[in-house]
Amino acid sequence: MTATTTSTPPARPSATSAAPAPGTRGPRRLRLSPASWRDKGRQRAVVARYVLLVLVLGISIGPIVWQLFSSLKGPAEAIFGSAATFVPRDPSLDAYRTVFDQVPMAQYMRNSLIMCVLTVTSQVVFPTLAGYMLSRVAWAGRRVFYWLLILSMMFPFESIMVSLYMMVRDMGLGDSFVGVWLPGAIAAVNVLIMRATFAAVPNEVEEAALLDGADEWTRFRRIFLPAAKGSMVVVIINSFISAWDDFLWPFIVLRSEEHFTLALGLARLSASALSFDPRVIMAGSIIAIAPIMVLFVVLQRYFFRGVESGAIK
Repeated sequence: MTATTTSTPPARPSATSAAPAPGTRGPRRLRLSPASWRDKGRQRAVVARYVLLVLVLGISIGPIVWQLFSSLKGPAEAIFGSAATFVPRDPSLDAYRTVFDQVPMAQYMRNSLIMCVLTVTSQVVFPTLAGYMLSRVAWAGRRVFYWLLILSMMFPFESIMVSLYMMVRDMGLGDSFVGVWLPGAIAAVNVLIMRATFAAVPNEVEEAALLDGADEWTRFRRIFLPAAKGSMVVVIINSFISAWDDFLWPFIVLRSEEHFTLALGLARLSASALSFDPRVIMAGSIIAIAPIMVLFVVLQRYFFRGVESGAIK
């Protein structure tokens, strides 16, 4: 007779035995709610945004601030090297006095202002009229003219400057402000900007003006021009900067020093014996960019409004 053995399974701990003793708490796991995760994500996004803005700000205006501080340093202060400091210890305006004493900066700035007035006037008047004609009025060849404008933007200025100079010379406009201004009197990109602005005006507004008996000039003056104020400010700022900073074309056309613009005068300043003092070069550069900065600060509200929208007021 054989004895049979039965194996019993191991006893499982009961729920009562695994439970913590009364009056005590077991290990607690901290879990963040979805709302907490969202708050932390927003905080990280804000921090990353401000870090990026500070980085972009430093890259954008850092060189200008360093150049300004370097131009204000005294003759005994170092600009480069380990002994140089960012903020001048002994501020001085000697570099700016040297620029105005040795170089006719007032005459150069006057010539640049003349070029800016001519360029801004033509770049506002003619592209505004051309943009209106391309956006509203139906006439034969409008699409052909529109595509020719786009194709003209494909050719860089360097590829046509020789032929432009020969044309200006044959017209007897060499060494004159008109010779510098005429080839760039109208920019195709400004015509396209104004065309897009006028095309955004709803047809219903123009039809309502027609029902009221408004002629085309009245519609253009009362409806379209108020809608294009922001775009016109964009054109003004871009045209002013382009004319103020232009160097290559005035360098080709102008010959006499009495017609030199500020960009040419700064190039002459860099090539002179004064270039051994970097403070003088930096002072001249600060003088050159000061009008642009003032213009942008004054018109920045209208500039961003024109870039962001072309809404009808």
